[in-house]
Amino acid sequence: MNSITGDLGELDCPKCKNRGWIAYNDGDGVVYERCDCMPKRRALRGIRESGLSALLEDYRLDNYETPEPWQESALAKARQYAEDPGKSWFYIYGLPGTGKSHLCTGICGALLESGHDVRYMLWRDVSRELKAVVNDTAFNELAAPYKRCAVLYIDDFLKGGMGDADKRLAFELLNSRYNSRRPTLVSSELSIDTVLDWDEAIGSRIYERAKGYVIHANGRNWRLR
Repeated sequence: MNSITGDLGELDCPKCKNRGWIAYNDGDGVVYERCDCMPKRRALRGIRESGLSALLEDYRLDNYETPEPWQESALAKARQYAEDPGKSWFYIYGLPGTGKSHLCTGICGALLESGHDVRYMLWRDVSRELKAVVNDTAFNELAAPYKRCAVLYIDDFLKGGMGDADKRLAFELLNSRYNSRRPTLVSSELSIDTVLDWDEAIGSRIYERAKGYVIHANGRNWRLR
């Protein structure tokens, strides 16, 4: 059974030969154990389906440029976080084009390489979908993957709206991850102080979990170079 070659995609695993499982004889018969590659396969599939896969090719920690001191510090923190996120959050804010997505995507790539299950959430698009069903039974099913994934990257947090519906959704999602102590990366144009002024319950949770990993992307718009 272990000589069979499977056809699972996303990556090549010599251990299970891309079947996703390994067979053992426990003395009473054959048992099947999930291969260690499966969480990474799911993560890569989720990244591909979310549209982040193209960015992973270009946005890596090893090609992040650091001409200014704040960028050197930001890269050092990003590498430290990617090495061991623990239960911490990573929050980076600043104007568009200052490299926020580059650093967060680079961290995601490093975490994927080390076997973490990472999910990508473009706030503007996903929040629109979730807010549309917030009073429907479909909400819990749609929101569950973002609450329960091992690592979540929320890109452009609160981009496109800061109404009551956004507040309810942000609290529902972030409070769940706060309580379960799951690593969460957030990029936003808004500082934590701005989020605190908007809603103290949301902002204080971000502040507490992201201590040590709050970065102000205080530079020019590199897209306009």
